[in-house]
Amino acid sequence: MDSYDDEGVGGGVGESVSAGVENVGEGARSEAVPPTRTVPEPRGHSDSDPGGDSGASAVAVAGARAGADVAPGTDPAPRTTPEPFTGPGPGTGPGPRVGMAGLSYPYQVVAAVALSVIGLIACVQLAMVFLHVAPSNTLTKQHGEAVDRWIYPEFEQNWKLFAPNPLQQNIAVHVRAEISGPDKRRTTPWMSLSGEDGKAIRGNLLPSHVQQNELRRGWDFYLGSHDTQNRANGLRGELSEQYVRRIVMLRLSEHDYGGDVLRIQVRSETRSVAAPEWSGEKISTKPSYRVLPWWTITAADLPEGSATSEEADQ
Repeated sequence: MDSYDDEGVGGGVGESVSAGVENVGEGARSEAVPPTRTVPEPRGHSDSDPGGDSGASAVAVAGARAGADVAPGTDPAPRTTPEPFTGPGPGTGPGPRVGMAGLSYPYQVVAAVALSVIGLIACVQLAMVFLHVAPSNTLTKQHGEAVDRWIYPEFEQNWKLFAPNPLQQNIAVHVRAEISGPDKRRTTPWMSLSGEDGKAIRGNLLPSHVQQNELRRGWDFYLGSHDTQNRANGLRGELSEQYVRRIVMLRLSEHDYGGDVLRIQVRSETRSVAAPEWSGEKISTKPSYRVLPWWTITAADLPEGSATSEEADQ
């Protein structure tokens, strides 16, 4: 009987209680219902025995279920509380208006009209440049003259920016004028317009675009639209002549010759750039001239606002 209690009953109850404790610990750690362990019945003992293992097994299973529901020594699952409302408090209004919304109504109308005009001009400029560089089409055939008048000479398009040709010659533009004096007509000596631009550029940290490029680009425009006999190649040639005459008269208006300018004559002096000392290349630096015919000055060639221009208009 003692051996039976030691081997069967004692061992079965001990294992059941320990299994219940383990299940209680696991329930506390995982907070989930563990699977129910089946306790084997002891050998040689009937189910009707009130002192057997059935009572201990029932106690173990009940303890495991109770441990799964609430584990001793542990807190229940924390509850999530809603975050407090962080909206604007009472009495707070919208922030200060910025941009056009911060202006008064009349200024908003003026700003909207100005932006509309600027946008319209930008669209027209893009359309004209596109038609100018696009291949020949119906629009350019019908309105090519209007496109050229918009583009030339201020917005001329070329490929020199992408394939520059280094300058190998020094080109200077000269001019002389026929002046109607109080006694008789006289002709001034040749004056170097390029030399005046060079004096204004030397020593100037911020030379203007006019001093650097106006005369040079105007002369390149003229050479590209005329043949060697100074005959114009269509509308481009006529526009280039007008452009050069206006540049010359603008420069001559800065000098007082004691009379009115009746006619002008322009020429170019071309000299090749000398080879460096270490080079054995022989280059002639003698000047060559290209003299243009005399141009009669009209009111359209005079600078706006000058006294001579107002007299010519009258």
